[in-house]
Amino acid sequence: MTLYRDRSKANAAALELPNPGVAIDHHPPQPAETQEEPENIPSLNERQLEEAERRTSVPASVVHEAIRKDGEEELRRPVSALAWSGLAAGLAMGFSFVVQSLLYHYVPDAPWKPLIASLGYPVGFLIVIIGRQQLYTENTLTAIIPLLARRNVTTLVHVLRLWAVVFAANIAGAHAFAWVVADTAVLKPEIHQAMKAVALKAADVNFGDALLRGIFAGWLIAMVVWMIAASDTGRIWIIVILTYIVNLAAFTHVIAGSIEVLYLVATGVKSWWSFCGGYLIPSLIGNTLGGVALVSALNHAQVIAGMQAQKEEPRRR
Repeated sequence: MTLYRDRSKANAAALELPNPGVAIDHHPPQPAETQEEPENIPSLNERQLEEAERRTSVPASVVHEAIRKDGEEELRRPVSALAWSGLAAGLAMGFSFVVQSLLYHYVPDAPWKPLIASLGYPVGFLIVIIGRQQLYTENTLTAIIPLLARRNVTTLVHVLRLWAVVFAANIAGAHAFAWVVADTAVLKPEIHQAMKAVALKAADVNFGDALLRGIFAGWLIAMVVWMIAASDTGRIWIIVILTYIVNLAAFTHVIAGSIEVLYLVATGVKSWWSFCGGYLIPSLIGNTLGGVALVSALNHAQVIAGMQAQKEEPRRR
């Protein structure tokens, strides 16, 4: 993931009109006689005006353009780079499972135990996102924004290539991590009881519920990407809070959850086919729908509507 840029970079990105993408209109200020200035506004010096500008929220068009540029970069990356980054992300996501299980083991049994144990879930996401590794659910936003801007077959092929490589690499990493922690002594035997309990909770879902919960998980994870692009500070808290909600609400994430269910496969509790049909496929469909439809498409639509309104404004005047 490559969305760690400050506000000045994001604004600069929006001012560079992309050749094939969406041209974000930046109209020059209208003549003084056509603008209506508020009557009661404070008189500010230059330093205060700069501070007011700094505190102004980043427009959606600027966030959209920053994500589009990052998406274009990801679509141009070679397959080998995507595969290695995706494998690293799949492995790193396993720490969400491990830390959550550790907390589950050491926290005493109480009604509030899930509130504490779920704090371990964001760890894998923090490693992946801050480490700028490729996670499939993030690419339901970063790869789709360039496609919505271009809308051609070439970009669609590049998106499908990105998705296929990253998803396969993520699952390969998830599979490897689950088998290692299940079949080696890397963790103490008593921790495995907690891991089994956490994994059984994740796997306790039918196809329809996994799909529906996957939509919400994909929605929240894609919003992490959008919100990080819009924020100068607090990126860690954005990741922690939104991914914490994903786990606490038992939403299904196709990579993080797959590691938990694959642990059950590795220990003989579940079969590979039950994992694929009962968790992997519905979670994949749900995450994709949530990220693409509820974040990428809707946020792209609001930017396009704003651009059209800007174009029509001079006509109304």
